[in-house]
Amino acid sequence: MPDACKAGRRRCDGVQMTLIFRKARAEDLADIVALLAEDALGQHREAVSDLTPYRRAFAQIDADPNQFLCVAERAGQVVGTMQLTFIPGLSRGGARRGQIEAVRVAQAHRGSGIGHAMFDWAIETCRAQGCTLVQLTTDKARPDAHRFYEALGFTASHIGYKLRLDPPA
Repeated sequence: MPDACKAGRRRCDGVQMTLIFRKARAEDLADIVALLAEDALGQHREAVSDLTPYRRAFAQIDADPNQFLCVAERAGQVVGTMQLTFIPGLSRGGARRGQIEAVRVAQAHRGSGIGHAMFDWAIETCRAQGCTLVQLTTDKARPDAHRFYEALGFTASHIGYKLRLDPPA
């Protein structure tokens, strides 16, 4: 996986917009966590005041060749983020899957086409990594996100379950 990815140009609302999609760096961490905490669900899950646990997680993600933590940058500012995970599997004839997680676009930039451009980039990146399927999960409390994903061609084909585990003692 290359550290830098192609810059993307996309015409949005009559304005030429240049987005750069690249691998996140440690110095992006505060911006990424702020994006995660910016929405209604993230406000209760993320702690922007202490980046220590995020630094540990970032180091693990950064060291794993099947993980790609991406930022979307516009005019030198991080305006979006997502994490891609490339999952080898035996099902579907040994297919490799692309998992898209933690998608966020800065609130001030929502509705400008950035999310669409991010998904165009993510799907092409998964294809280039040999994935035959791209999947994602989304919280039931995000109906706007559901409509967005369906407009991109994703289908709600499965039911997902989660089990919360207490941290080890």
